[in-house]
Amino acid sequence: MKTLLFATTCLLASAFAAVALADERPAPEPDVAGTEGASPVSELVVTATRTPEAADTIGQSVTALDAADIRASQAVVVADLVARTPGVLFTRNGGMGAPTQLRLRGAESDQTLVVIDGVKLNDPSATGSGYNFANLLVGDVARIEVLRGAQSTLWGSQAIGGVINLVTAEPETAFGGALQAEAGSYQTFSLRGAVGGRGERLVWRLAASRFETDGDASAYGRGGERDGYADTQISGRARVVLSEQVSADFRAFWSDARNEFDGFPAPAYAFADTAEYGFTKDLTAYAGLNASAFDGALRSRLAYAYTRTDRDSYNPDQAKTTRTLDSAGENRRVEYQGVWAVSETWTATFGAEHEDAEMRTAAPNAFDVNPTPGRGKASITGLYVQAHGEVAPGLSLTAGLRRDDHDTYGLHSLGQLAAAWSLNEGATVLRASFGQGFKAPSLYQLYSEYGNLTLDPEESDAWDAGIEQALAGGRLRVSATWFARETTNQVDFFSCASTSVDPMCFTGVGRRFGYYANTAASRAHGAELSASAQLGALTMEANYTWVDSENRSPGPNRGKSLVRRPESQANISWTYAWAGGASATAALRYVGESYDNAANTARVASYTVVDLRASYPVNARLDVFGRVENLFDEDYETIRNYGSPGRSVFAGLRARF
Repeated sequence: MKTLLFATTCLLASAFAAVALADERPAPEPDVAGTEGASPVSELVVTATRTPEAADTIGQSVTALDAADIRASQAVVVADLVARTPGVLFTRNGGMGAPTQLRLRGAESDQTLVVIDGVKLNDPSATGSGYNFANLLVGDVARIEVLRGAQSTLWGSQAIGGVINLVTAEPETAFGGALQAEAGSYQTFSLRGAVGGRGERLVWRLAASRFETDGDASAYGRGGERDGYADTQISGRARVVLSEQVSADFRAFWSDARNEFDGFPAPAYAFADTAEYGFTKDLTAYAGLNASAFDGALRSRLAYAYTRTDRDSYNPDQAKTTRTLDSAGENRRVEYQGVWAVSETWTATFGAEHEDAEMRTAAPNAFDVNPTPGRGKASITGLYVQAHGEVAPGLSLTAGLRRDDHDTYGLHSLGQLAAAWSLNEGATVLRASFGQGFKAPSLYQLYSEYGNLTLDPEESDAWDAGIEQALAGGRLRVSATWFARETTNQVDFFSCASTSVDPMCFTGVGRRFGYYANTAASRAHGAELSASAQLGALTMEANYTWVDSENRSPGPNRGKSLVRRPESQANISWTYAWAGGASATAALRYVGESYDNAANTARVASYTVVDLRASYPVNARLDVFGRVENLFDEDYETIRNYGSPGRSVFAGLRARF
């Protein structure tokens, strides 16, 4: 298959060379999302090709949420909003601020890449070097794209399961801003604001937000000690136009959060309603230089990105030392990306990136107050090329290759093919894609107290096929997608029983609680169905996801479902909009039964949650809004023994100037 992918890309590249000089056109900007120039039947999406392309030419499965969708949702946390889209599985260890995981199509949570304003987010000191969505507030986010399936060719090793791409707002006027405040149940309060301007040479925006809540959920469901959460976030971006061909981008994001959580106190080491709390600080910085050449046919971006996450946890009831975690993870990334408009219908995206990751982690306890920190470093260099264009009227093809060189795991080649066929003037779109994934073990899995230096990298193959159909002049849209993925050498945590004689359970200082090891294989397949209908003032949207996941490793758990993968889930919403701009929405979310352990003996029950939302525009610059979450006070868990908030009521104001 890799030979076929390589040959296909070479043939496409040869075709480009034949027509390049004869038919140049301006290339789309690298890594820029937008809707300007989109047709009525297909908006522009950026995630699948790292350049803006019409959605009906994209073979991969993408869901896009624009500023209007985000505003109407009234969501505070990005994870709560993304969980309403097809194929996204959501779990959280309790209430707001607790560790939050998103799994795309049954993949592991650390196999989903998160990108904000072109910067890849992950924490090298986290278990799987993935991203914890707990502290990612909606804030100044103006667009979200969810790209499902293996996307490592363009996006690198974190993207086995898919990509969640977030773009913050850009100012539209010479000077303007926005302010939003809301309050509600559990002493919850949030305030966020932004200000910015657009000039001939400078486009800039600053945003800040503060969120506080006393919390409601505990290890034993509602009724125990409350777990509060507070988060302060500041972000900024600026684009400086240096000339007609050159501009510079600067972006930064900072978050400082404190959350209370429930843990595993000694000597029982079981779930308990504890007084533990932690601090998480995130810093993201980006500087990029953009240039165009050949009358705009070639656009280039040279950038440096830096991310750092510091985490500290404390247990005031622990003997000898209250500190339970001290960790830090850093990423430094240098990248070049070029977009070449080869012809009126073909675009080539190519680039190179180098990443250096570093982590430090230690878990002090009553037996070892000052443990030697686990430390690790890793570097990876990647080269990629992808071609996207029309091979026949309405038929678009995407083909790409990637070559990664990891300083520990050597060279790995990946490929991707995708096709989209737009028929009946865009009313019908057929899609199909195939992609490969590669993910090296995380630094934590290698070098922490549970580390294993003999781990092999994870690899996967994923494919999907689907159809999207517009009816009644676009007022009714339905889609169906079938998907499948197979993963080999998946890294999982293996516990060490008190009677175990497994040599991996013993280190130089004695027995440990467990270690990381490869499982032979896992697989997941399923279907995503979605529909939307515009019936006058009433809009209905619905999606359903069915995922059949399976452990394919030899042993007693072979054939069992993967942990925390509900087989079925659905989202339905009904929105009524009055002529004056007021609207009301009723939304229902159903999540089926899942298992909380590999042996499938610990069950997490199915649940259904109903929310109500409403908004009213007082005038052109001021809105009032409110919502009721969990209307029927459903008592449910997404992770066993961690409750979720009950009925909650919130109200707020939005102002623009």
